[in-house]
Amino acid sequence: MVDGFLVIDKPAGISSHDVVNRVRRILGTRKVGHTGTLDPFATGVLPIAVGEGTKAIQFLDEGEKAYEAVIRLGLVTDTLDITGTVLQEHDSGGLGQEQLLSAMAALTGEISQVPPMYSAIKQGGQPLYKLARKGIEVERQSREVIIHSFELLEFSSPLATVRVHCSRGTYVRTLADDLGKLLGCGACLTALRRTLSGPFRLADAMTLEQLASYAEEGVAQHHVVHVPTALSHLAQIQLTESELQKLKNGIPPRDRLLEMPPGMFSLMYGQQVIAVAEQTPEKAISLKRVFN
Repeated sequence: MVDGFLVIDKPAGISSHDVVNRVRRILGTRKVGHTGTLDPFATGVLPIAVGEGTKAIQFLDEGEKAYEAVIRLGLVTDTLDITGTVLQEHDSGGLGQEQLLSAMAALTGEISQVPPMYSAIKQGGQPLYKLARKGIEVERQSREVIIHSFELLEFSSPLATVRVHCSRGTYVRTLADDLGKLLGCGACLTALRRTLSGPFRLADAMTLEQLASYAEEGVAQHHVVHVPTALSHLAQIQLTESELQKLKNGIPPRDRLLEMPPGMFSLMYGQQVIAVAEQTPEKAISLKRVFN
């Protein structure tokens, strides 16, 4: 049985849910979920929770993301990427690298973004992309995101290859569109590859074909990011044998938790995460999740 997180290198052309279905078939289990979506045309890091890992999704710290992307200057589409319908086309040949770098610098740090219509964000209980496909555009609330760094890797007009290190909730498609607006020529994404999502890195990723091979060989578990590693950002409390037995009856180690500052904790026994508990600033103690 596979338990933990698989870092899948998602191929282009399929949805994140398609990847989940493929993993279910490969491993022969329904207990599979993803921690966040990637656009169908995007590739790269897609963490997939399997078995007990599905219980840990809500406790992950995926606050930081990193991407490599190719931006096409002079082209505006309805989806903000190359898969959409072209709305405007402008000559960007007169733009130099210095102008590009200046505009990128203006979009670095804490910025405000309006989520794209072609996104999974729900409004009135319906995903925005479903409204967009019907030709309906609604007003969206802007959100604050952090662009930690926005680097230019290569520039050969009209294409700019960039690296973006940003906070969770950032839309790189919107970043490209905003860059085009600043430059006055419009822009959209032609490629997007996620290289980092919290503790999950591209260096640890496998293709679906590799996963199928590992499963056939019976070694898929050897390529899993285990729950303790995925939750290593949480403070840890090592349980005694007595505390472990009490925890099995739903009784957390209250005295030990109250000695700690408020927050979320991994309750460990050896190298295994037994449960996640929380102490609030009001000193209320609760068990958030118990693992098998």
